[in-house]
Amino acid sequence: MKTILVVGGAGYIGSHIVKLLLKEKYRVITFDNLSTGYRHAVLGGEFFLGDLANRDDLRRVFQHYPIDGVMHFASFIQVGESVTHPDKYYQNNFVNTLNLLDIMLEQGVKACLFSSTAAIFGEPLYVPIDEKHPKNPANPYGRTKWMVEQLLNDYDRAYGLRAICLRYFNAAGADPECQLGECHEPETHLIPLVLQTASGRRKSITVFGQEYDTPDGTCIRDYVHIQDLCQAHLLALEQLLHGAPSDVYNLGNGAGFSVREVITSAQQVTQRNITVIYGASRAGDTARLVADATKARQQLGWNPQFADLSTIIQHAWQWELQQLQQKGRG
Repeated sequence: MKTILVVGGAGYIGSHIVKLLLKEKYRVITFDNLSTGYRHAVLGGEFFLGDLANRDDLRRVFQHYPIDGVMHFASFIQVGESVTHPDKYYQNNFVNTLNLLDIMLEQGVKACLFSSTAAIFGEPLYVPIDEKHPKNPANPYGRTKWMVEQLLNDYDRAYGLRAICLRYFNAAGADPECQLGECHEPETHLIPLVLQTASGRRKSITVFGQEYDTPDGTCIRDYVHIQDLCQAHLLALEQLLHGAPSDVYNLGNGAGFSVREVITSAQQVTQRNITVIYGASRAGDTARLVADATKARQQLGWNPQFADLSTIIQHAWQWELQQLQQKGRG
């Protein structure tokens, strides 16, 4: 049985990964400081309360468990906050990752899966976006992720630490069994915001901009179901554990949906009226972000099972109704 350390395993993506790894009979150690994650979201395995900023915490977990590989999800992700508080993002996303890599080398662990992002590309020069697209991140969040990718590349050349970087476009949806889902504070992702409006937790959803160069004038994004995202991680992890070299993969459906299409689909799924307010476009929002995930399909054997937008929204809606019910009981 291989032992996997999931750093940031109490968050949205990390918690879904933990569940899948346990199902696949891995021994799972979750390492999290619970600053944005939730202890109750870790559905099994062993939990270690620790902080990446503290090398002694890291050293203890590596010395206590026979770790075979690391999956790293412990990043701050809010683009707007990264602009107003870049120090927070460079410290957590870059410096703390340096701590993790150094302790991995110290303890002889040389397999790492890194949660990267489409934000490293910046304004797209063409779509769909493949792995070779120029990297020009438009905000500190994207820059920290691109810096870590370069750091991993340097650590591979110098020390033989192999890493696979998975660049997500828009992770969405929830566990089909409704045990897990999105629970950000504050919530900034479109689909949960739309569904919170449908459920009555929010009064309205604001659409930023109607004059983009898209069929309906609203931004187009590539949504990939959290379950499909986790499957890609599992496939990449298995390759790493079998000695595969470092690599990078874009993860998306290859089909984008506009903001207006998401709202329309949500109304159909929920059978609820959703109040929409139209606001001005936001600086930095690109018209279209769509992934070319051909490489992941061909080399990892990745085959997304939940590519349909209505399915993504249906699973997220089940989760939203459950959260609403629990808050009502509380």
